[in-house]
Amino acid sequence: MQQRKPTRLQHFNYAQTGAYFVTICVKDMQCILAEITRNSVGGGALDAPLLELTHVGTIVENEIVKMNTLYSDIKVSKYVIMPNHLHLMIEITRPNGSSRAPTPTPANALLPQYISTLKRMTNKQCGTALWQRSFYDHIIRDEADYIYHLQYIEENPKKWVMGRDEYYT
Repeated sequence: MQQRKPTRLQHFNYAQTGAYFVTICVKDMQCILAEITRNSVGGGALDAPLLELTHVGTIVENEIVKMNTLYSDIKVSKYVIMPNHLHLMIEITRPNGSSRAPTPTPANALLPQYISTLKRMTNKQCGTALWQRSFYDHIIRDEADYIYHLQYIEENPKKWVMGRDEYYT
């Protein structure tokens, strides 16, 4: 049996304060979260695309909003729910644990716990397993990196309607 490749950065403390760009994909890349349509103005110029959440997408959005009120040390500052994936800018505002806590590892760090809770709660409400195993994360290194990923989230629906989103199906 082939062993899975670790998806988290080795020796990185995922409990420390900072920002993370996270992508979570729907199982089998099914387009069940939203519909994005082209919105043309007048002469056919592309305006902001129309993003309409499905019932499942609305459940996901409600859970993101709810979790922002439940957690004081981690929050989603920006997100976009796409047809078959979602992007989140997640900020950890307070380190996880105390001086007596074990050294944070990918298994006990706040970010993976948060994502696991989001997946579990949305799966429970939908009555099915929605998500692929694991998730993609990018550790935000500086302000320019942060701005780049915020813009990526904002522009992702436009990329989708143009067929340039890497998860487009």
